[in-house]
Amino acid sequence: MEAMQPDPIAAIVEQWKRERPDLDAAPMLVIGRLFRLTSALDQRLRPPFAAAELGSGDFDVLAALRRAGAPYSLSAGELSRTVLVTTGAITKRVDRLEARGLVGRSVDRSDSRGRLITLTPEGVELTDELIAVHLDNQRRLLAGLSADEQTQLAGLLGRLALTLASGDD
Repeated sequence: MEAMQPDPIAAIVEQWKRERPDLDAAPMLVIGRLFRLTSALDQRLRPPFAAAELGSGDFDVLAALRRAGAPYSLSAGELSRTVLVTTGAITKRVDRLEARGLVGRSVDRSDSRGRLITLTPEGVELTDELIAVHLDNQRRLLAGLSADEQTQLAGLLGRLALTLASGDD
């Protein structure tokens, strides 16, 4: 087993305690670690997508369509709300995916002005392959935590996400 690396965030908090004992730097223990984890996770989660010549944002679109269920179609607006990016960003991603033959566009029968984005059979196949790899990768990254710790962490992060989303911060 690898030796644990020193925690730079704890060191930063200790430095602030020394230099500004009048301040409570404890929030940095959470926010600082979340910030560093975001970067570290992005670096470790990206390779399977890069191997498939996709960005993680491209995979987000494919996964959202796949989760929608057959016929694996959503409007740009629905995709935007699901993936949490602008419709302009969705358009760019869909353009790339369409050029690769992974999605197609069609007229929305319920709104002739709208377009539906739909996974092609190739898109479904690639998404199914990548989600299995992605979940295995996530399991590996969380292997240092017990199942109970993962459940506890998921609950705490969920509460924090709800607090931030509600604006009660």
